[in-house]
Amino acid sequence: MDLLARREHSAHELQAKLVEKFPEHAPLVEPVLAGLTRDNLQSDQRFAEAYVRALIHRGQGGYRIRQALQQRGIDSSLAEQTIADCGEDWFELAVQVMHKKYGRQPCTSFAERARRSRFLQYRGFSAEQIQACFTDNETDDG
Repeated sequence: MDLLARREHSAHELQAKLVEKFPEHAPLVEPVLAGLTRDNLQSDQRFAEAYVRALIHRGQGGYRIRQALQQRGIDSSLAEQTIADCGEDWFELAVQVMHKKYGRQPCTSFAERARRSRFLQYRGFSAEQIQACFTDNETDDG
Protein backbone atom coordinates (compact mmCIF):
# COMPACT_ATOMS: atom_id res chain seq x y z
CA MET A 1 0.00 0.00 0.00
CA ASP A 2 2.92 2.32 0.69
CA LEU A 3 4.02 2.04 -2.95
CA LEU A 4 0.57 3.08 -4.19
CA ALA A 5 0.33 5.95 -1.71
CA ARG A 6 3.33 7.73 -3.25
CA ARG A 7 2.29 7.63 -6.92
CA GLU A 8 0.37 5.57 -9.44
CA HIS A 9 2.10 2.40 -10.62
CA SER A 10 1.35 0.08 -13.50
CA ALA A 11 0.54 -3.51 -12.59
CA HIS A 12 3.80 -4.56 -14.25
CA GLU A 13 5.86 -2.10 -12.16
CA LEU A 14 4.08 -3.06 -8.96
CA GLN A 15 4.58 -6.76 -9.60
CA ALA A 16 8.31 -6.27 -10.28
CA LYS A 17 8.78 -4.19 -7.13
CA LEU A 18 6.87 -6.62 -4.92
CA VAL A 19 8.69 -9.69 -6.24
CA GLU A 20 12.03 -7.93 -5.77
CA LYS A 21 11.21 -6.84 -2.23
CA PHE A 22 9.51 -10.08 -1.14
CA PRO A 23 10.95 -12.92 -3.26
CA GLU A 24 9.79 -15.56 -0.79
CA HIS A 25 6.17 -14.46 -1.38
CA ALA A 26 6.38 -14.30 -5.19
CA PRO A 27 3.47 -16.75 -5.73
CA LEU A 28 1.18 -14.46 -3.70
CA VAL A 29 1.92 -11.32 -5.71
CA GLU A 30 -0.45 -12.11 -8.59
CA PRO A 31 -3.56 -12.63 -6.40
CA VAL A 32 -2.72 -9.52 -4.37
CA LEU A 33 -2.45 -7.44 -7.55
CA ALA A 34 -5.77 -8.86 -8.77
CA GLY A 35 -7.37 -7.76 -5.49
CA LEU A 36 -5.89 -4.28 -5.74
CA THR A 37 -7.19 -3.94 -9.29
CA ARG A 38 -10.61 -5.28 -8.29
CA ASP A 39 -10.82 -2.75 -5.41
CA ASN A 40 -9.71 0.00 -7.83
CA LEU A 41 -6.61 0.75 -5.78
CA GLN A 42 -4.41 0.02 -8.79
CA SER A 43 -5.41 0.96 -12.30
CA ASP A 44 -3.29 0.85 -15.44
CA GLN A 45 -5.66 3.40 -16.98
CA ARG A 46 -5.09 5.87 -14.12
CA PHE A 47 -1.35 5.25 -14.22
CA ALA A 48 -1.23 5.82 -17.99
CA GLU A 49 -3.19 9.10 -17.74
CA ALA A 50 -0.98 10.45 -14.95
CA TYR A 51 2.21 9.34 -16.69
CA VAL A 52 1.18 10.89 -20.01
CA ARG A 53 0.42 14.20 -18.27
CA ALA A 54 3.79 14.14 -16.52
CA LEU A 55 5.74 13.42 -19.71
CA ILE A 56 3.87 16.09 -21.66
CA HIS A 57 4.73 18.54 -18.91
CA ARG A 58 8.40 17.55 -19.37
CA GLY A 59 8.16 18.25 -23.11
CA GLN A 60 8.08 14.69 -24.44
CA GLY A 61 6.41 13.84 -27.74
CA GLY A 62 3.94 11.11 -28.57
CA TYR A 63 6.46 8.53 -29.80
CA ARG A 64 8.59 8.85 -26.67
CA ILE A 65 5.53 8.67 -24.40
CA ARG A 66 4.23 5.58 -26.19
CA GLN A 67 7.60 3.85 -25.77
CA ALA A 68 7.81 4.79 -22.08
CA LEU A 69 4.32 3.42 -21.39
CA GLN A 70 5.13 0.14 -23.13
CA GLN A 71 8.36 -0.17 -21.12
CA ARG A 72 6.25 0.09 -17.99
CA GLY A 73 4.02 -2.77 -19.06
CA ILE A 74 1.08 -0.79 -20.43
CA ASP A 75 -0.74 -2.50 -23.29
CA SER A 76 -0.14 -0.77 -26.64
CA SER A 77 -3.85 -0.23 -27.28
CA LEU A 78 -4.27 1.43 -23.86
CA ALA A 79 -1.17 3.56 -24.53
CA GLU A 80 -2.52 4.67 -27.92
CA GLN A 81 -5.95 5.46 -26.48
CA THR A 82 -4.53 7.44 -23.54
CA ILE A 83 -2.26 9.49 -25.79
CA ALA A 84 -5.14 10.17 -28.19
CA ASP A 85 -7.46 11.19 -25.33
CA CYS A 86 -5.02 13.60 -23.71
CA GLY A 87 -6.09 16.39 -26.08
CA GLU A 88 -2.56 17.74 -26.51
CA ASP A 89 -1.65 19.86 -29.54
CA TRP A 90 1.59 18.05 -30.43
CA PHE A 91 2.57 20.67 -33.02
CA GLU A 92 2.33 23.47 -30.45
CA LEU A 93 4.19 21.41 -27.85
CA ALA A 94 7.02 20.75 -30.31
CA VAL A 95 7.32 24.48 -31.01
CA GLN A 96 7.35 25.27 -27.28
CA VAL A 97 10.03 22.64 -26.61
CA MET A 98 12.21 23.95 -29.43
CA HIS A 99 11.81 27.57 -28.28
CA LYS A 100 12.64 26.62 -24.71
CA LYS A 101 15.84 24.89 -25.79
CA TYR A 102 17.01 27.18 -28.60
CA GLY A 103 15.12 30.45 -28.17
CA ARG A 104 13.26 32.10 -31.00
CA GLN A 105 16.24 32.66 -33.30
CA PRO A 106 15.74 31.17 -36.77
CA CYS A 107 18.08 28.48 -38.05
CA THR A 108 21.01 30.06 -39.84
CA SER A 109 22.51 26.89 -41.26
CA PHE A 110 21.65 23.40 -42.32
CA ALA A 111 23.74 22.02 -39.44
CA GLU A 112 21.71 24.03 -36.90
CA ARG A 113 18.45 22.83 -38.43
CA ALA A 114 19.70 19.23 -38.31
CA ARG A 115 20.72 19.63 -34.65
CA ARG A 116 17.28 20.97 -33.71
CA SER A 117 15.57 18.23 -35.71
CA ARG A 118 17.58 15.51 -33.93
CA PHE A 119 16.72 17.04 -30.56
CA LEU A 120 12.99 17.07 -31.32
CA GLN A 121 13.16 13.58 -32.78
CA TYR A 122 14.88 12.36 -29.60
CA ARG A 123 12.08 13.96 -27.60
CA GLY A 124 9.56 11.83 -29.51
CA PHE A 125 8.03 14.20 -32.04
CA SER A 126 7.08 13.07 -35.55
CA ALA A 127 8.77 14.31 -38.71
CA GLU A 128 5.61 16.24 -39.58
CA GLN A 129 5.60 18.00 -36.20
CA ILE A 130 9.30 18.81 -36.50
CA GLN A 131 8.84 20.22 -40.00
CA ALA A 132 5.99 22.40 -38.75
CA CYS A 133 8.32 23.86 -36.09
CA PHE A 134 10.67 25.16 -38.76
CA THR A 135 7.84 26.43 -40.96
CA ASP A 136 6.32 28.32 -37.99
CA ASN A 137 9.73 29.62 -36.94
CA GLU A 138 10.51 30.93 -40.42
CA THR A 139 7.14 32.67 -40.81
CA ASP A 140 7.29 34.18 -37.31
CA ASP A 141 10.80 35.57 -37.76
CA GLY A 142 10.96 36.09 -41.48
